[in-house]
Amino acid sequence: MAPRDARTSPAESPVDPSGAQLPASAQVVVIGGGVIGAAIAFHLAEAGVRDVLLLERDAPASGSSGKPVGGVRAQFSDPLNIALGQRSLRAWRDFRERPGADVGLDPVGYLFLLGDEEAVETFRDGVRTQNALGVPSRIITPAEAAGLCPYVDPSSLAAAAYSPEDGHALPGAAVLGYLRAARALGARVRTGCAVTGIETSGGAVRAVRTTAGSVRTGAVVCAAGAWSAAVGEMAGVTLPVVPLRRQIALTGPLRPAPPRIPFTIDYGSTLYFHGDGAGGLVLGLSDERQQPGFGRDFSTEWLEPFREAARLRAPALADLDPVGGWAGLYEVTPDRNALIGEAPSVGRFLYATGFSGHGFLQAPAVGEVVRDLFLGREPFTDVSAFSAGRFAEGAAEAVGGARPEAHII
Repeated sequence: MAPRDARTSPAESPVDPSGAQLPASAQVVVIGGGVIGAAIAFHLAEAGVRDVLLLERDAPASGSSGKPVGGVRAQFSDPLNIALGQRSLRAWRDFRERPGADVGLDPVGYLFLLGDEEAVETFRDGVRTQNALGVPSRIITPAEAAGLCPYVDPSSLAAAAYSPEDGHALPGAAVLGYLRAARALGARVRTGCAVTGIETSGGAVRAVRTTAGSVRTGAVVCAAGAWSAAVGEMAGVTLPVVPLRRQIALTGPLRPAPPRIPFTIDYGSTLYFHGDGAGGLVLGLSDERQQPGFGRDFSTEWLEPFREAARLRAPALADLDPVGGWAGLYEVTPDRNALIGEAPSVGRFLYATGFSGHGFLQAPAVGEVVRDLFLGREPFTDVSAFSAGRFAEGAAEAVGGARPEAHII
């Protein structure tokens, strides 16, 4: 089917009118109104798929995609993640034209701070793989790292890894941009509509039950993020995704205003920071003490290890007092890599979830991949290694087993 024009006006609503009746049937139902579900709905509708229905139990981007600033990068150790990141970076750069929205892309680069030779060797291997695939990353000296980010104390570093084409953008704007374009192409977007069950028979999807009624369908795409395990269970599909709270703090405008700096990450501690686009900084850290769960209340106990790490790597940040913050959920898999594929036990149950913090940056490419899997076409890259089946008993021989990613935060 020929792609259709997706450009829309910012004034157009990204969702169906309040109180709109749920359709009796749909060719495909996408579950989840975050950036992954929105990207999938857009790519399906653009490809001419009839009756695309996206269901979101709350509001668009109300889950993990609601964070104020999201990183975009191709600096990974796994070639598949690199491919997804590269493809997506191109799409983020072209987002104003297709699908037609401003996502505030700022290509400030990504800077990984490396505190010892073991970390340097890990990133040397990564850079070799990235360079072979066209990513312009490189290992740089501590002095060069401090030149890119004056907050960094070069005396604490062995080296750093930098890629100038990476950066950050606005996830909320991306979700709304995708959904507006999807609706303009004929997709339907229902919010405030929770999925309560998935009916199957004969090894195939038959219908989706919701709080607003049932929809007959022959295909479902689970893009429910941290809630994906429960959605999978409705269809008898195991999706090993665990919710884990991650938090960021916002400094508000600083005096003097921060210089333009890369998205900077201390690899050893997972401390990270970058500009917020409004004269302040976004601060974060993956607190290893955090236990799995669906809680999304913002708290400040993680600032203790953040300050400890900052005193070593970026001392000027150690005593900053945040003016607010945000908490969301990572959708974590056992190897911290995504689940993308179609369930072998239930025909036409597709899934794209478990991104473990990489969902926003990979969303455009994943939208393309799931579109192609749905249409029976060969995707631009083979994602079979990200099948959920890699965690099943005996999967090491069948599909390669777990596939750890070294460049994670």
